Amino acid sequence: MLDFLAENNLCGQAILRIVSCGNAIIAELLRLSEFIPAVFRFKDRADLQKYGDIIFDFSYFKGPELWESKLEAKPELQDLDEEFRENHIEIVTRFYLAFQSVHKYIVDLNRYLDDLNEGVYIQQTLETVLLNEDGKQLLCEALYLYGVMLLVIDQKIEGEVRERMLVSYYRYSAARSADSNMDDICKLLRSTGYSSQPGAKRPPNYPESYFRRVPINEAFISMVIGRLRSDDIYNQVSAYPLPEHRSTALATQAAMLYVTLYFEPAILHTHQAKMREIVDKYFPDNWVISIYMGITVNLADAWDPYKAAKTALNNTLDLSNVREQSSRYATVSERVHSQVQQFLKEGYLREEMVLDNIPRLLNCLRDCNVAIRWLMLHTADSAYDPNNKRLRQIKDQILTDSRYNPKILFQLLLDTAQFEFILKEMFKQMLSEKQAKWEHYKKEGSERMTELADVFSGVKPLTRVEKNENLQAWFREISKQILSLNYDDSTAAGRKTVQLIQALEEVQEFHQLESNLQVCQFLADTRKFLHQMIRTINIKEEVLITMQIVGDLSFAWQLIDSFTSIMQESIRVSPSMVTKLRATFLKLASALDLPLLRINQANSPDLLSVSQYYSGELVSYVRKVLQIIPESMFTSLLKIIKLQTHDIIEVPTRLDKDKLRDYAQLGPRYEVAKLTHAISIFTEGILMMKTTLVGIIKVDPKQLLEDGIRKELVKRVAFALHKGLIFNPRAKPSELMPKLKELGATMDGFHRSFEYIQDYVNIYGLKIWQEEVSRIINYNVEQECNNFLRTKIQDWQSMYQSTHIPIPKFTPVDESVTFIGRLCREILRITDPKMTCHIDQLNTWYDMKTHQEVTSSRLFSEIQTTLGTFGLNGLDRLLCFMIVKELQNFLSMFQKIILRDRTVQDTLKTLMNAVSPLKSIVANSNKIYLSAIAKTQKIWTAYLEAIMKVGQMQILRQQIANELNYSCRFDSKHLAAALENLNKALLADIEAHYQDPSLPYPKEDNTLLYEITAYLEAAGIHNPLNKGSVALNETLKAAN
Repeated sequence: MLDFLAENNLCGQAILRIVSCGNAIIAELLRLSEFIPAVFRFKDRADLQKYGDIIFDFSYFKGPELWESKLEAKPELQDLDEEFRENHIEIVTRFYLAFQSVHKYIVDLNRYLDDLNEGVYIQQTLETVLLNEDGKQLLCEALYLYGVMLLVIDQKIEGEVRERMLVSYYRYSAARSADSNMDDICKLLRSTGYSSQPGAKRPPNYPESYFRRVPINEAFISMVIGRLRSDDIYNQVSAYPLPEHRSTALATQAAMLYVTLYFEPAILHTHQAKMREIVDKYFPDNWVISIYMGITVNLADAWDPYKAAKTALNNTLDLSNVREQSSRYATVSERVHSQVQQFLKEGYLREEMVLDNIPRLLNCLRDCNVAIRWLMLHTADSAYDPNNKRLRQIKDQILTDSRYNPKILFQLLLDTAQFEFILKEMFKQMLSEKQAKWEHYKKEGSERMTELADVFSGVKPLTRVEKNENLQAWFREISKQILSLNYDDSTAAGRKTVQLIQALEEVQEFHQLESNLQVCQFLADTRKFLHQMIRTINIKEEVLITMQIVGDLSFAWQLIDSFTSIMQESIRVSPSMVTKLRATFLKLASALDLPLLRINQANSPDLLSVSQYYSGELVSYVRKVLQIIPESMFTSLLKIIKLQTHDIIEVPTRLDKDKLRDYAQLGPRYEVAKLTHAISIFTEGILMMKTTLVGIIKVDPKQLLEDGIRKELVKRVAFALHKGLIFNPRAKPSELMPKLKELGATMDGFHRSFEYIQDYVNIYGLKIWQEEVSRIINYNVEQECNNFLRTKIQDWQSMYQSTHIPIPKFTPVDESVTFIGRLCREILRITDPKMTCHIDQLNTWYDMKTHQEVTSSRLFSEIQTTLGTFGLNGLDRLLCFMIVKELQNFLSMFQKIILRDRTVQDTLKTLMNAVSPLKSIVANSNKIYLSAIAKTQKIWTAYLEAIMKVGQMQILRQQIANELNYSCRFDSKHLAAALENLNKALLADIEAHYQDPSLPYPKEDNTLLYEITAYLEAAGIHNPLNKGSVALNETLKAAN
């Protein structure tokens, strides 16, 4: 019969594609659950007040016209709705496509079942597919994955959030009319009332009523449950021969059965015999299970509403059984831990020892993994509801009887992972060298026999050996027999080798050859080589497969996080611990096999994205654990900063001999050396990890260290900027200069110490410093400018934000979103044109009442020192946005007051006629102007305010350009000269082109002008007064 998974078997390929798609959908749902826009959750009261009138749940569908008419009645709501659409349509569409794919999945599965029943696939029916091993697995997985999808959606994306997203998509998407599935998707994914919050009450008939929303063939459900109940569909029991390991062997199947039982809840409610059979087979000694990639469920809680299930589980949950299991696993874990530690001793795991003790080593591995699995699952905090007294009691019982210590369990996990890793590597190497070694031993053994034959021929002299033709012929025959052994027929070769070993032992006894030590040595060597051949031929790939099955750690995909603090503490104490952790991370990477197996078999294009998602999650976890190294380094670095800035005096170029002792400062310098050494030890620790392939992502420890250092630097610098630039608006005089000086000292301390340690950790300190500080400032400027943009730049769209090295966001302390906004508004406050006067020749602002200096160009030098060129550039960009906003407000006022007021327009037209022509002197000027001013009194206050604000900001921009230009000429004179010359040359070429169009001019797709503008602005080679942009066309058209 044709292989079920063969490419030309349409029936097998169809169900394989469905299952592959199911795994990819779950990965997409898990990925998206991290990007739910906060606004859809309504956790923030401000969000509810602002967006409550434009974000709806499914109550919208009862009367959409009513809701839309309410929106249309308020122009400001319409504007907010449009802005919301522009900002969120992309992410909402992505969520909708994921929801749609869930509905499409179950529709495709139902269609496949119908096709099977209708005989579309020749010679295949539901029954025949379930008889096939692969077919049985795939059909069971197809139903199970649908259940997992629904559970993941409800757990990760709350019902109300789903409803709001679906309604938003329905309202904003232009394609909604063509989408006939919208109603079905909404019916499937409407809120179930379930909440993943701890202590939340479970809705009645949940999740069975949720699972029944799309009807599925009942015969199919019944047959799948039947197969899962009775068969070992994955043949896992062969990897776990001991009866006490059976529940672990069937754990994957148990998880599938748990999910699929919700499709036929009658079994859970009333079928006591079936439930007893299920519990006795799958859950006699365990009640906390992992259903998919570490999502854990406690059956004591999950099956509580179902009478038959609850009754069947009572035997397992009986306190005497709980005590027995806990004590058993405590004993097992202690026993196997000492064994593993013995195996891991240097030089213990030699090739001969491993080959002679394969069953013993595998049994130890099984015991270790089974004990780790049981203890991790049954002691997990996430598996027990703290409000449930019975569950609390069970957990306390386990913790007491198993003598649970998370540090000891973690150590067992570390050692087991290391033991497993070493064994796997040894077996891989032995498998690759297997044939070559076998042939080598065969050749050596044969040559020894030939040499002995020559000895007994009397030709080859050997002390006191008489000629013996019989032995000569016999040894030659043995040599031929050894050469005739065939590597490909391992069974026959093994049997024959054993017979040859026996023959060699017998010949030694019967022919009294013991008296000759040299002959004995030859025979012993040959027997040794034959033994090695037997050992070598027994190296089978099945051992590696068994180790892969036994070593599965997918159940801990989420639980491992509870050990993070223990991992970090052990690294902090001993940085070399990273090498052992490497084996643990690789063991965790084996969890990727579960979702990727079917995707790979189906040759699906989703393979890369799903691999990247799970690998990326694991790499993020590795980064999280190893972040303790940069954190510890920076703790030492802070002490170095303190010593360098406060304690150690800088040595002058010349000093008196008698003052040498004062400047030596041996104590502080010894302390700096000690701290620097500690930093280099941490660096050494992480670099010991070696380059590791985690899933499909290559993890380079040097890059990991650099990213970790960047992350910690960003965290600390961002916090220093946030804390250092908070101003009290009532302070007299302003806190601006003192705070800038203080922050400047902090930043200088970071910069100097970073420069100091760069050689000890082998990184480009200055490059990292400039890249990260510029990223922090640019990101904060971008976020501040978002206030002035209709289409906001979200974090996941920002070119400055990063997932690996995130820039932290802080809660705003005033109207500004970030420190750059606070700095800008403080400068605007102290240079307010109503209170101060700017003297251009002195570049100074004076208080109009006291005539005291308020601030001067020194302010911008201080900002340059503290925040660098990026800070000044960012301020300039923010001021540009503020100017545009002021001009837009003025134009809006101009439209409302002037263009709609007939009197004002007539007055201005009369004035225009009276003063025309403009070159002549106006007669009766006093009367004409006073009359015009009196009639247009209401517009001048707003006009003056706008002019003053824009003028103030333009003056500040001029000062910024001056400071940038000055510092550029001073610090980078060659760059300044090159930019000026390039600028002049470009302008000359452009002018020449306009005089003679045949001369060259940059084409539209040429980015040179845009790129050079950014450089010129950064170097202050521009005139801010020549720039300013605002959309005037519509206003001018309206005026005409």
